[in-house]
Amino acid sequence: MKMIVMKSGLRAVLAGATALAALTLAGCGDSADDTGNGTGGGKLDVVASFYPLEFIARTVGGDAVNVTTLTAPGVEPHDLELTPKQVGEIAEAKLVVFEKELQPAVDEAVEQNAKDAGFDITPAAQLEATGADFEEHEEGAEKAAHKDSALDPHFWLDPVRYAAVVKAVEDKLVSVDGANAAGYHERAKALLEQIGKLDTAYKTGLATCKLKTFVTSHEAFAYLAKRYGLTMVGIAGFTPDAEPAPARIKEVQDIVKAQHVTTIFYEELVSPKVAETIAKDVGVKTAVLSPIEGLSDTNSKETYLTLMQENLQELQKANGCS
Repeated sequence: MKMIVMKSGLRAVLAGATALAALTLAGCGDSADDTGNGTGGGKLDVVASFYPLEFIARTVGGDAVNVTTLTAPGVEPHDLELTPKQVGEIAEAKLVVFEKELQPAVDEAVEQNAKDAGFDITPAAQLEATGADFEEHEEGAEKAAHKDSALDPHFWLDPVRYAAVVKAVEDKLVSVDGANAAGYHERAKALLEQIGKLDTAYKTGLATCKLKTFVTSHEAFAYLAKRYGLTMVGIAGFTPDAEPAPARIKEVQDIVKAQHVTTIFYEELVSPKVAETIAKDVGVKTAVLSPIEGLSDTNSKETYLTLMQENLQELQKANGCS
C-alpha cells in the first residue's frame, strides 16, 4: 500500500509539472516596457547564476521576463569563469539572482557592476554547516578551501528550502516589476504546489528504507538526507572535482562494507572515475544521483522537478525502500 501511495504521488508531481510548464509558456499579467523596466511592452531582463535559480526565474517569470543564465549546459557551476559578454549582461540586467559564495566570479561581477540589481538568495535558503567528516583527511589548499566554504550551498536538493527561495524570488520580481505581479503570484503558486507534492513524495518514498546510508561522489545531499532521515557519506567535499585523500577513500570503503551499502552514486557533470574505482574495489554498483547543479546534453529535456523525481527513485532502489 505504501508503494502505491508513493507511485501515485510521483504521478501527481509529473502531471503537475506538465501543467506548470504550460502555465509558464502561456504567462499572464501585464507586459513590461521595451526597456525591460516592467511598465509597458517588453520583458524584464533577469540574469540567473546557475540552473536551480534559472528554473525558478523562468517558471515564476513566465513571459514577463527574459532570463539569461551564466552557467551553460555541461559546465560545472563551481568552476564558472565569466566572459566579458556575461559581465556586460550582469551590468545591464534589472535583476541578477545568485547565491553568494557559490560562484566567486559572479559575486565579484555583481559587486562591481550590479549592486542595485543583485539579489542574493542565501538568506532565504538559510544555509547551514553540514556534516563534513572528511576534513581531517584533506590536505593543503583543499582543506583551506573547505574551511572557507563551511556553509553548505546545496539548498535546492531540499524541497522545503527550495520552496523558500521560490517565494523570495517571487517577492523580488513583484517588487521590481509590480505591473506583472498577478502573473508572478499565479506561477509561483503553481510551482510551490508542485514542490509541496515533491516533498510529500520524498517523505512517503523514503520512510521505510531498509538502509539509511547512501554514498555520493561529493557532499551535495546533506540537506536532503537531514530532511528525510537518511545519512549521506560524501567521497569528496562541497566541490565535486576535489581529489579525496587516500585515507578518505579507505574510510568510505570501510563504511560501504560495514553498512552493506549497495550503490556508489556519481553525477553527470564530473568524472565518475573515483566512484567507479571504489565501487569496483568493494563489489557494489554505481548509479547517477543528480546534484541538479546544471543540465547537460544528455538530460537537456529534464527539469528540476523531473530530476528530483529520478533521484528519489534511485535512492529507493539503492536503499531498499518499499
